[in-house]
Amino acid sequence: MSRSSGIIPDESMFNEFKRQCLSTENWLNKYDKNDMEVWVEVAPLSTSTNNKGNLAKVHKIKCRMNIKDVSAATMYDVLHDSQYRKSWDPTMLESFDIARLAPNADVGYYSWICPKPLKNRDVVTLRSWQASENEYVIINFSVKHPKYPPRKDLVRAVSLLTGYLIKPTGPKSCTFTYLSQADPRGSLPKWVVNKASQVLAPKVLRSVHKAGQSYPAWKSANSPDHKPWLYPIQSELAMMDPAELSIQRGDSLENVDESSSRDVQENEDSS
Repeated sequence: MSRSSGIIPDESMFNEFKRQCLSTENWLNKYDKNDMEVWVEVAPLSTSTNNKGNLAKVHKIKCRMNIKDVSAATMYDVLHDSQYRKSWDPTMLESFDIARLAPNADVGYYSWICPKPLKNRDVVTLRSWQASENEYVIINFSVKHPKYPPRKDLVRAVSLLTGYLIKPTGPKSCTFTYLSQADPRGSLPKWVVNKASQVLAPKVLRSVHKAGQSYPAWKSANSPDHKPWLYPIQSELAMMDPAELSIQRGDSLENVDESSSRDVQENEDSS
């Protein structure tokens, strides 16, 4: 993982993320309906026999939808606008920005609801972004922040490399790709992995699409010119020295065995 200014991502990291978003090798399609697809990564046979223990802990999922009625720029704004997120994210418990690290990087906190009876998770992540006429990219990975240690009521998960790639296909249309590579810090039962790819991921994608449809009207009534992700001078976040952060490694966190947990809402599962 290469970075030009210490911990802040450089161009090679953005390129690697985009490569993974567009890759088709070792991905298994789990959902394909209504201009929406979801894949889970299948480890190569040669790798899985050598590193079976390590790979089992990392869950990698990729989702893509073709949006025909919302521009790429609007979808990019939706993902950045923390005030608006409270109205559309169905899994969010709590989310807030902590500090600014650079004109295109910050550190923030996010916690989310997991399928019952699993424990809910949270992360502290460094987020960085790039925007151009041809594409919009947001990436994040887990970091240690001295003021936000793991909480007792949540399991601290680890984002290895997670983010979004949005590419315009027309003035009011785009392809929207979400890629997550994470260590949930637990041995998850198979039904959770299936539910994540076949039920939860499509649900979240539908929610973010709907949020994109409603965002222009909402934003016109809520500080329409305030977009610090496009205009860094507008940011009210305190600056923080990136050197105060360090990469969050999974092996330094508690591991929770939930492999025997049964789905309390089995009727929601798809096959």
